[in-house]
Amino acid sequence: MRVLIVEDNEAIARDIGAHLEQAGYVVDYAHDGEEADFKGFTEDYDAVILDLGLPKLDGLTVLRNWRAQGRTFPVLVLTARGSWQERVAGIDAGGDDYVVKPFEMEEVLARLRAIIRRSRGLAAPIIRIGPLELDTRAARAILGGKALDLTPLEYRLLSYLAHHQGRAVPRMELMEHIYEGDADRNPNTLDVLVGRLRRKIGSGFIHTRRGHGYMLVNPEAEG
Repeated sequence: MRVLIVEDNEAIARDIGAHLEQAGYVVDYAHDGEEADFKGFTEDYDAVILDLGLPKLDGLTVLRNWRAQGRTFPVLVLTARGSWQERVAGIDAGGDDYVVKPFEMEEVLARLRAIIRRSRGLAAPIIRIGPLELDTRAARAILGGKALDLTPLEYRLLSYLAHHQGRAVPRMELMEHIYEGDADRNPNTLDVLVGRLRRKIGSGFIHTRRGHGYMLVNPEAEG
C-alpha cells in the first residue's frame, strides 16, 4: 500500500512515515501544497494523510482540487486541537476522516487502516480469503491458524492483492504500490517475488491472468 504524507513539518512527517513503514506501507512525502497537488494528480495512492496548514497552497484547496478532478483515494485530514470548524471544513471538502494534533500514532494507523478498508468495501480489520487471514492491525498473515514468516515486501504484495481480491492486478500497478520509490521495478523481479509468496501460502491462492496480472482468490471456492 502506497501512502502520501502531506506535512510541512519534516520531523512530524518523518515520524509518521517511520511508523507507517514499520506497519508495512510504502511512503511518499510532500512538504507544501503545490507539491501535494501535483503528486495527488500524477500518482495513484492508496491513501493520503493531509495536514491542512500548508505553505504555498493550503490543504483544503489541495483536497478540493483533487476531488474536483475525480481523485477518489481516501484522505485522512490532520487538524489543530480545538478547531472544530477546520474538521468540518476538511470533511466537507472531501476528507474521509480526521485526526487532531497532537495525536497518538496508534490512532493515525487505526484510522488510516479504516479508510483504506472502507474504500475497498471491507468492514473488518482482518481480511479472510478462505483459510488465509490477513491481520491488517498487526501486519501479519495467518494460514490455518499459524502465522506465516513473510518478508516486509512479501507482506506488502499479499496485502495489496488481498485489498483487491477477485480482481486481476496488473504487474505495473503492483510494482508502483509495493516497491519503495528508488527500488528496481523489474517485472521479472516481481514474478520471482510472487513465486516466493506462493510457496509460503500455497499455489492455489494467487492466479496468473495472462495479459492482465495477478489475482488473489479463495482456492476452496474455486474448487
